[in-house]
Amino acid sequence: MRKWHRWISVFFGIFMLWIAATGFLSQVAVLWPAGAPSAELAAASTPPEGFACPEGWRCMPPRGDTGIRSMVGTFHHLHSGETFGPIGTAISVLSALALIFFSISGIWLYAQMWLNRGKRRMKPRWFWK
Repeated sequence: MRKWHRWISVFFGIFMLWIAATGFLSQVAVLWPAGAPSAELAAASTPPEGFACPEGWRCMPPRGDTGIRSMVGTFHHLHSGETFGPIGTAISVLSALALIFFSISGIWLYAQMWLNRGKRRMKPRWFWK
């Protein structure tokens, strides 16, 4: 199991770093403080006189994000692999499966080391030196 854990991590580590970085940037962009809307944007976001949003529709004015907040969609497409087409999406899905494998195999390896430590008549502890 340890050999699989190491070899798969060599290949998927690069993709997981990409996914983590773009996911982080996506969240930073969402949390970034927004500037005050301009007068032009405020005028554009008011509906025309007599306009009523049809029932069941969700009518929202344009957000008018500027700076890094306008990049949220771009970061999401990079994060999911959609920017690179079907191959990028497939690599993203395979990276997610690899992450699940790493979680399970890491717990498995830790449990084996912990149990083997007890077999050597050493006091089993959660962590060791």
